[in-house]
Amino acid sequence: METNIAVFRGKEIRKTIHMNEWWFSIIDVVEALTGTQRPRKYWNDLKKKLFEEGYVELSEKIGQLKLQSSDGKRYETDCANTETIFRIIQSIPSPKAEPFKRWLAKVGYERVQEIEDPELATKRTKAIYRAKGYSDDWIEKRMRGIAIRAELTDEWKNRSIREEREYSILTAEISKAAFGLTPAEYKELKGLERENLRDHMTDLELIFSMLGEAATTEITRVQDAQGFDENRTTARKGGRIAGDAREKLEKETRKKVVSPENYLKISQKEKKRLPKPKKVLTE
Repeated sequence: METNIAVFRGKEIRKTIHMNEWWFSIIDVVEALTGTQRPRKYWNDLKKKLFEEGYVELSEKIGQLKLQSSDGKRYETDCANTETIFRIIQSIPSPKAEPFKRWLAKVGYERVQEIEDPELATKRTKAIYRAKGYSDDWIEKRMRGIAIRAELTDEWKNRSIREEREYSILTAEISKAAFGLTPAEYKELKGLERENLRDHMTDLELIFSMLGEAATTEITRVQDAQGFDENRTTARKGGRIAGDAREKLEKETRKKVVSPENYLKISQKEKKRLPKPKKVLTE
């Protein structure tokens, strides 16, 4: 399930693709609109009020979807699509409601555009990374990594991997074999919480991540792995190929690939070390 963080006037709104459209965290929307310090209680009270007023069908349009929380774990959270969010917003007395509606409409329209032309999603993602300060070389690796990851998860889906928990375990097997760390351990090493681990990887970390997942995809196809147990075995094999390559590189260079730092911090340090360009005097 594709999950992202959107930002409305400095407030983070968690959103996820469900049934081929964006669904938004209702609690995040409530907090953004009201500024309340207790958005969960506000939403529970509002939901009870709506049901008492006869909006029973509203409950059928609210889904419990797993979203990442501030502790890095995923919890079931009340979510709704754009249409239902509009209904909820209309019940919230807030001067922020109208610009929020326009913002939601824009996000929904962009999603429709991306379905019709997937290349637009790629362009928007690249633009976001550039705005954050990533180099074009890093961005190309990251985008390639996203494609390789999607190919692997599609392969798992076709081989009876259904539950999100199973995807997480298989991913952890690849990471453990490739880097000696599970994703959770890796994030702890880098001091991350709800941030995306791969967005904080160095060039080499991204490359070995791609190798592990691409190798897993190929082995899975060749061995025709079916079900969770067989795919867990191929995940370990694919990750081990990347792990062996990483260890050989580390032996030759005497440098560790796994880094507690992220790409942006490292690149900024390198820029600081570069000699400043000399001023050219002109008449």
